[in-house]
Amino acid sequence: MTRASGRAASRRPSATLADRGKGVTQHTGLALRGYLAVSALMAPLARRHLKKRLARGKEDPARWREKLGEASVPRPEGVLVWMHAVGVGELLALPGLVNRIRALRPDVTVLLTSSSRTSAEAIAKNLPAGAIHQYLPLDALPFVRAFLDHWRPDLSVWAERDVWPAFIREIARRDIPLAIVNGKMSAASFRQKARARALFSDLYTRFAFIGAQEEESARHFAAFGGEPSRIHVTGSLKSAAPPLADQPESRHAVENDLGGRRLWLAASTHPGDEGAVIEAHQRLLRRDPGAVLVVAPRAPDRAPQVVATCRAAGLAAELLPPDNRLPARAEVYVLQRIGQLGLWYRVADTAFVGGSIAAVGGHNPYEAARLDCAILHGPNVWNFEEDYDAFDRAGAARLTLHAEAMTEALSDPATLAMRPRAAALAERGEAQLDRTARHLIAMMGAP
Repeated sequence: MTRASGRAASRRPSATLADRGKGVTQHTGLALRGYLAVSALMAPLARRHLKKRLARGKEDPARWREKLGEASVPRPEGVLVWMHAVGVGELLALPGLVNRIRALRPDVTVLLTSSSRTSAEAIAKNLPAGAIHQYLPLDALPFVRAFLDHWRPDLSVWAERDVWPAFIREIARRDIPLAIVNGKMSAASFRQKARARALFSDLYTRFAFIGAQEEESARHFAAFGGEPSRIHVTGSLKSAAPPLADQPESRHAVENDLGGRRLWLAASTHPGDEGAVIEAHQRLLRRDPGAVLVVAPRAPDRAPQVVATCRAAGLAAELLPPDNRLPARAEVYVLQRIGQLGLWYRVADTAFVGGSIAAVGGHNPYEAARLDCAILHGPNVWNFEEDYDAFDRAGAARLTLHAEAMTEALSDPATLAMRPRAAALAERGEAQLDRTARHLIAMMGAP
């Protein structure tokens, strides 16, 4: 069967896809029907809801209508693979997979969707060749159908843990093959979903391929009725994501501004991390009075609050301007924009990766590892538990439980010696990436 863009939006699969998706659930259960009915009732309120969010700066002024299924760009000709990831970390794990698929199938265009404004800003600096970004519409059938009518994907790929019932049901109804990549379902998430077992069983049995990050997640997907032959442990795609984008001119300017002073980074921080980070820097300044700390809050709109907290602790702190030039001889600089970590991981020699003293579960260590940055982290890394265990065992990262331990690590020459070991670990994800890409290509059938 041809994949021309002009084919009908709803169609039967080719023999290859029929074989791949044989036995995938099409029946809509009572729980899913109830969800669809409620979401349909809420749909008329969507525009008003989005406009309120727009007024608060929560939505993109130029593109908020994409969330109503109104595409802002035309569909390209030919085969289109659609991949969805909810937020920044999940979305930035996908460019490596996009690049690998397009290396094997150059005829493919990839549509990337996400939900948050910050994720769109982050991917704008890291968008792979042959890829388009749009916002995912709200999960109500009028918006879902408008989106699918416009884009007519040949394959729908959902990353990590984000699945939306109206979308999944309508995609399956149109015989578009469904896949999960980088699938993650922790014990806590499994217990939560089990309260709506009928709904999630209805959803997960519609997927022809589920690539889980580890065995625990694979078992949890299977417990919701996923066919074992369709569930594969493929590892984390975040280990094979390409390096975050550089800004060479800004980087050279920052290095000149530093004038030889040492700079370390606290990346993707939360309020529960920042007390330890600030105290660690106060301690470090007693040993190295010229040291500079850059803090990148996970939520950039918290930047003024972080500056105020630093100043209350007696530190000279400033917001970083849009050009990233260091505006004054301060001790702490705070990022107020998303998509800048590629620059600062390259400038810093050491990074504390946040969300790990705060009870958040940690953030991606591979971004730092791929950019020659020594990695410090706290104990709360359950979102990346196997990854951090591997880094710690290899002497490629260092656990710091509190501010004093962080200062000791920053002052220890052995910390910088971790960098090549971290870079070597980051290279191991290539085989996992290739396996996942080939599974997805097989689901599309022959070009």
